[in-house]
Amino acid sequence: MGGAEESRSTGTGRPTSRDVARLAGVSHTAVSFVFNGRAEGNLSPATQERIREAAAQLGYRPDPVARGLRRRRTAVIGLVTDEIASSPFAGRLLRGAMETAWDSDHLILTVDSGGDPAKEDAAVAELLDRRVDGIIYAAMSLRRVRVPEGLHRTHSVLANCLPEDDSLPAVVPAERAGGRTAARLLLGAGHRRLAVIGGLDDIASVERTRGFRDALRAEGVTVPGEWIVRGGGEISAGYAGA
Repeated sequence: MGGAEESRSTGTGRPTSRDVARLAGVSHTAVSFVFNGRAEGNLSPATQERIREAAAQLGYRPDPVARGLRRRRTAVIGLVTDEIASSPFAGRLLRGAMETAWDSDHLILTVDSGGDPAKEDAAVAELLDRRVDGIIYAAMSLRRVRVPEGLHRTHSVLANCLPEDDSLPAVVPAERAGGRTAARLLLGAGHRRLAVIGGLDDIASVERTRGFRDALRAEGVTVPGEWIVRGGGEISAGYAGA
């Protein structure tokens, strides 16, 4: 059924399912069948079309919050980040999440904590209160992270980071494979005196260097220790290393 929130005027001029029923000349239950996906086998195609035309004429749309409460699904996924939303380097992560969610008729609700653990806990609590279908926690840099409180209370996954307690699944870049591929490109071009300028001893830098060594070891090439240069992750650090 449409529920009480659909049965009376909202007082804001927003059309209700009962308005649609009156215009289409059908019962309120028939309208509910159409917009709850139960019309097939209960209503004729002609009746379904009449209801949809009436809804379009009135500009009616089902209340997503009420529908989510009835189905126990809101079609919203929460995305909590440390500082990704304010960084120009992570747009593809956000875009990928939004596009994939949209393809499955979901929306992404993003909260950027600025790296504040208290804000992360509060963000998760707010998202849980809004009954999101799941939460993604994403980090700007690949590292071990503290899992925000409440994240285990719903379907959750980490992106570009790993949980300190290994309690949740995580999607991370194939850093070792990336280092291996980069080295193979240089080896394939005939180079043998290869060096690495990397970041600090973070997960990404360590894994890329492992992949680099994998490729060289397979070709019998040894890299002197001093050719592995560590520095910061900034462009200036890379310049200094070179």
